[in-house]
Amino acid sequence: MTVEFVEPLEAWRGLDRKLVAILRGVRSEETAEIVSGLIEAGFRAIEIPLNSPDPFRSIEVAVDVAANVAAPCLIGAGTVLTAEDVARVAGLGGNLIVSPNTDASVIEATAAAGLASAPGCFTATEALLALKAGATALKFFPASLLGPAGIRAIQAVLPPDTPLCAVGGVSDADFAAYLAAGLDGFGLGSSLYKPGAAAADVIAKGVAAVQAYDVAKA
Repeated sequence: MTVEFVEPLEAWRGLDRKLVAILRGVRSEETAEIVSGLIEAGFRAIEIPLNSPDPFRSIEVAVDVAANVAAPCLIGAGTVLTAEDVARVAGLGGNLIVSPNTDASVIEATAAAGLASAPGCFTATEALLALKAGATALKFFPASLLGPAGIRAIQAVLPPDTPLCAVGGVSDADFAAYLAAGLDGFGLGSSLYKPGAAAADVIAKGVAAVQAYDVAKA
């Protein structure tokens, strides 16, 4: 199965809530329950980092779950460091590639495959290089070190309407400050999921994050 294909930038902009669930360390046998619960809670973007146990199997499971959802979803891999891994995710029906760094070869391979690309960047130089290579959205990482003010300063030299996400040391308590600075998305990792966490607890945190996002956007 595959998730519904939508042009990457259109897919990102079409998300009701630009929240990415980062399930680093998730096990394949728990993926379906967690992903189903998070999608039901309102998440439409799921990232499974490749330094998780059996990550490609988990991505395959997540893709199957999302294929049964009426709304378009972004499902794929994080911590992607090679073009070969991009191809493998695409072969599983995924449509999202997230990296911790700005690697033109990975971004270009992602764009060529028609997948959404969200590379990590920390400076204006990296941000502009990522966009030149074909990035769909920019992941400022670790956002907690730059803060809303630092990212806003970099945003001033970027093309208008560039999708910006804060990832790394960010929780639902930070949504309002980053939204006010002009960002439109968040990647939630350890504040949402930690290895060994019960699915019910992860889903409850997902529900709380969605509610906090809606309040911050109102």
